[in-house]
Amino acid sequence: MIWEAIQRAKLGKPNLDTVWLDLANAYGFAPHQMIQQTLRMYHILEDIQIMLEDSFNGLKMMFLTESYATDWIILEAGIAMGCTISPILFVLAMKVILRVAEGIASPADLGSGCCTPPLKAFMDYTTILCSKENVTRSMLVRLDALMNWSRMSFKPKKSRSLSIRKGKLDEDICFNVASQDIPRINQKLVNSLGRWYDSSLKYNKRGSEALE
Repeated sequence: MIWEAIQRAKLGKPNLDTVWLDLANAYGFAPHQMIQQTLRMYHILEDIQIMLEDSFNGLKMMFLTESYATDWIILEAGIAMGCTISPILFVLAMKVILRVAEGIASPADLGSGCCTPPLKAFMDYTTILCSKENVTRSMLVRLDALMNWSRMSFKPKKSRSLSIRKGKLDEDICFNVASQDIPRINQKLVNSLGRWYDSSLKYNKRGSEALE
C-alpha cells in the first residue's frame, strides 16, 4: 500500500510525504501502566486484566557483581520476548497511540479520488503518509510527544523520509524527530516490510540487483 501510494504520486503528480519511523527498543520500554490503561480502554475482561497485572508484577531483575548484589527490582516497563501474548498487548497499546495521533491529519490525497490513511503501522514500524508538508511536520511533533509521554522514543538514524513534488523526488525537504534530522532515502535507502526503497523509486531496480 505504501509502494502503491508512492507510485500514484509519481504518475499522478500529487504531493506526498512518506516518513518511515523506527521505535527504539519497543518491547523493552513499553510501560506496564500504558498497557493496563489500553486493556481498560478496549474493555478487556477484568479477570484478564488482573491476571496480566499479576504477571507484570512478577517480572523482576537484580544486578549481581563479585562483591555486591542489589535487591530484586520490580520492572515497570518491558514485555517478555517470546511470550505469545506480548505482540498482542504491544499492538493494542500502539493502536491507541496511533489513533490519537492520526486525528490531526486527513487522509493523503493520491489523486483520481484515491486516498489513504495518514498512518500505517506494523508492530514497531510506523509510516506517515501526508499530502502537505506542514501536516507531516505536525504529525511528527504529535507522535514524538506521544512517545515521550509513553516513555518510548523513535530512532531518527534508522528512520527515513521521502517527499514527492510534481511527480519527482524533492531532495531538499528534511524532517526531524526526537530533535534529530531523519535521513532522506537519497542519502540512505530503507527496507520496509521486505521492500527496499531508494531514490530511483523504480520497480525493476531491486529485481536487477537480485539477478546480480
